[in-house]
Amino acid sequence: MTGPVVVGVDGSPSSLAAVEIAAREADRRGVELRLAHALGPEPGEVTPGVPPWDPGGAEQRDRVNGALGDAEWRARRVAPRLTITRGVLVGAPETVLGLEVRSASLAVLGSGRRSGLNGLLHGSVAGRLSADGGCPVLVVCGRPARTGSVVLADDASPAFREAAEFAFAEAAERGTDLVVLNRHGARTSRALSDLRAKHPDVAVRLQRVRGRVGRRLAEVSVGAQLVVIGVGRRGHGTGMPSRAAGRKVLRYAHCPVVVVPGEKA
Repeated sequence: MTGPVVVGVDGSPSSLAAVEIAAREADRRGVELRLAHALGPEPGEVTPGVPPWDPGGAEQRDRVNGALGDAEWRARRVAPRLTITRGVLVGAPETVLGLEVRSASLAVLGSGRRSGLNGLLHGSVAGRLSADGGCPVLVVCGRPARTGSVVLADDASPAFREAAEFAFAEAAERGTDLVVLNRHGARTSRALSDLRAKHPDVAVRLQRVRGRVGRRLAEVSVGAQLVVIGVGRRGHGTGMPSRAAGRKVLRYAHCPVVVVPGEKA
């Protein structure tokens, strides 16, 4: 997919860390980086010629421009030649970001609990954004690392196939191995056979997991580069990343987590 990488910006340390990762991802994919700042509920009437996100005057404008300027500086420090665009989104952050990411190849969010885009991660908003927006959502949990495995959760999600394709591609691009937390024995191995043939250079390690996979995902994330989990699109159920397992890994992971949507029903 050639759409931009979209990153939520609110000026917090969490979102600035997300901007750096988003810049690397956009540079690696050869696409533009879109900085998105959401301002909450849509305001009432504003004076003609006044931006709808700045009805009160320059104070709000300066704050927003300052947050976006800091974010762009951080992005250019990582990828100096990257094409960067900015967007100020007016409306409920979850709604407007969902619309923004529909044409994206990847959305990136910090894991902070502040207001704005990044404060939405409590619960399973990353899963809902994936389910509604239709693109993978990378949540910057823990400390990002340049080494370590890519970890894939086989958690009976309706999006397991799409999550597996994403995980194999990431492992191949990063030159690392793929660890699959396997709850379904030989069935999982068969499901991955064509992807193993497509990516012969990716070493695959199946780790059998009994019971709930959420805790094990959090444990293996300590030495990983990336954890990948699936989420059903609207019409395939809740639009949440494997319910309790997904929430647990988003809360306790020590590395970034990517939530991948399944095919639209």
